Amino acid sequence: MKMAFIGAGNVAHHLSVELERAHHEIVFIYSRNPDHAEELTEKLALAYPMEELDFSETEVELFFLTTSDDAIKEIIPQIVWPENAVIVHTAGAMSLTSLKEQLSIYSDVEVKVGVFYPLQSISKKVELNWAEVPLCIEGENEEVETLLIEIGKSISEEVYLINSSERLHLHLAAVWANNFPNHLWAITKELLTEQNLDFELMRPIMKETFRKMMESEHPAEVQTGPARRGDQSTIQKHQQLLEDQPQWSRLYSVLSESIMQWYL
Repeated sequence: MKMAFIGAGNVAHHLSVELERAHHEIVFIYSRNPDHAEELTEKLALAYPMEELDFSETEVELFFLTTSDDAIKEIIPQIVWPENAVIVHTAGAMSLTSLKEQLSIYSDVEVKVGVFYPLQSISKKVELNWAEVPLCIEGENEEVETLLIEIGKSISEEVYLINSSERLHLHLAAVWANNFPNHLWAITKELLTEQNLDFELMRPIMKETFRKMMESEHPAEVQTGPARRGDQSTIQKHQQLLEDQPQWSRLYSVLSESIMQWYL
């Protein structure tokens, strides 16, 4: 199939390259920032940047919307699609119905709708092993789902049919599993830097925590720390150290209370 990407951010940079490696044909890249589109096309063999959003005379059959949810809503009214094209988004929190409704309002031609959501934290400069990336597929009908499953299996060994409600819950869980811990590590880095202590001191305990969690049947089984023990004396000492950082102090309190409540 001839494919195009609308959006040239993190997901597009990795997904377009991987699809081309799997012998799919990427022909157009569009970005509101032309430099971003140009940068991505340089990584691809056949693609070139598209400066306008009128695709009606092109032979593109499959479009990937790889922008943020808000940007999708802004850009859809500007796009002219070719007849019977398949339009898929790659977002975790946008429902299939929402995308279909937006397309039906602004499109004068018949198009098909699907979801191709990679359940992974994706950054431009960090390589991915796509064979291990779970791909969550949803289509408005069996034909679209079959197509997207086939494309998904050409780059990943982990392809699943996931509906919009399930995908939203997965997205929420991914925020807990990925975004929040990373923020806590950032706070850890700042706390140590303020005391001229090396963040490298934390790496062994971080690795061990992750290892135990992955090998346990439930992460709660390997919880440790003062809140798990109900050690109020230590908790109070920590809170005193955070007096100059009220946001971090509140976060410490909320997390400690949640841990203690879990084990009552």
